[in-house]
Amino acid sequence: MNKYLKISAIVGALSVGIGAFGAHGLKPFLDANQLETFKTGIFYQFIHVIVMFSIALNIKSYQNMARSFYLFLVGIIFFSGSLYILSTKHLYGGTIWNFVGPITPIGGIFFIAGWLNLLFVKKI
Repeated sequence: MNKYLKISAIVGALSVGIGAFGAHGLKPFLDANQLETFKTGIFYQFIHVIVMFSIALNIKSYQNMARSFYLFLVGIIFFSGSLYILSTKHLYGGTIWNFVGPITPIGGIFFIAGWLNLLFVKKI
C-alpha cells in the first residue's frame, strides 16, 4: 500500500472518530451554533479525504497530483482543525484560542489551491 493510501486511511478513520465524538460525546456541551461549526469541519474533512483517497489510487498515473493531495491535507488540518478548536474552545480555555479564527480561511485557500492544481495534472 502506498503512503498516500495510508495517509488517506488514517485521515478517513479520524473523520469517523472525530465525527462520532462530536455527535455523541460533545453534543451535550455544545450549543446549536458550536455544533454546526463542528459539523462543518467534519463535512469538509470527509469531502477532502475522499478526494485524497481518489488521488492516492491514481497518483502514479498523473504528474503533480501529489501536490493536490498535500494541499488538501494541509487544508483539512487548518480548516477543519481550526473549526474543531473554535467550536470547543469554551471547554478548555475560552478566549486563549481566539487566534485560531484567522487560520480557518487559510485552510480554505489550501483547499482551493488543491482543486486548482488538479487543472494542471498531466497523464504520465
